[in-house]
Amino acid sequence: MSLYEYFTSKGPSGFGYGSTAEQVTEGLSLAGQTILVTGCNSGLGQETMRVLAARGARVVGTARSVAKAKEACNAVAGLTVPLACELSDPASVRACVEAVKREGLKLDAIICNAGIMALPALEKAHGYELQFFTNHVGHFMLVTGLLDQLRSTGRVVMLSSGAHTQAPREGIQFDNLDGAKGYGAWQNYGQSKLANVLFAKELARRFRGTQRTANAVHPGVIHTNLTRHMNPVMSFLFGVFGPLALKSVAQGAATQVYVATHPTLAEVSGLYFADCNVLAPRADANDEALARKLWEVSEGIVAALGNEPASKVG
Repeated sequence: MSLYEYFTSKGPSGFGYGSTAEQVTEGLSLAGQTILVTGCNSGLGQETMRVLAARGARVVGTARSVAKAKEACNAVAGLTVPLACELSDPASVRACVEAVKREGLKLDAIICNAGIMALPALEKAHGYELQFFTNHVGHFMLVTGLLDQLRSTGRVVMLSSGAHTQAPREGIQFDNLDGAKGYGAWQNYGQSKLANVLFAKELARRFRGTQRTANAVHPGVIHTNLTRHMNPVMSFLFGVFGPLALKSVAQGAATQVYVATHPTLAEVSGLYFADCNVLAPRADANDEALARKLWEVSEGIVAALGNEPASKVG
């Protein structure tokens, strides 16, 4: 297959690598739906919010601060609700959950889009490696905190990455979640993205017997604000070769929008998508025992955070 054929081909869904978020929702009315999107203020989150609002959905857009969320929401035509949700700050996540409950918002979908990538040096939050804490624990807190607000047909979409294949051989290094025994920018990013897949898998298992669904997606490789932490060499390569190989933001947002809204996926759960089609993740991403263990460890982390002094939480 030539590069042109790859970039323009369509999969069983009727969409493919080059499909955009507007195209995968063409003809859909999302009027009456409420969808929460984390990281709404830039890149994929901004485009996701724009398209969902254009299709009639009320979008709860979260960003690291309420000012950033308001600015992003004001730039979108349609009905939006700006909220702060700093995923590395448990107090902020809890406040976001409480705000959704206080407003009485029933959610048709939660799109866990926000994240950080490839931090060049080890950074921590609350004693844990920052990418794992932000990308996984923060979203774990948010989603589990909002389950009572998720409609009976609600969908959870976890933004993972093809980089989940870069996670350690053992999958999740439960004995090294603080990075003290070794840290690698891409290995630890991969671990956090594998955690996103495992979380979606375990959530889907817990949703069995209901009409709720949970899936994980790989958006493709896109030069967005997510690359801001890359080392100078990688940033240079993205800048030079991006126009040749990388997806546009409109194309990158397509898969998460598709999985969150398309009627054909109403009963599809526990899968991993790329280019708007089902794709097999690495083998241990389907390990139910590993997914259960991650859930239990995550519950323990969250419970312990609740006992932290207020100064440390805030």
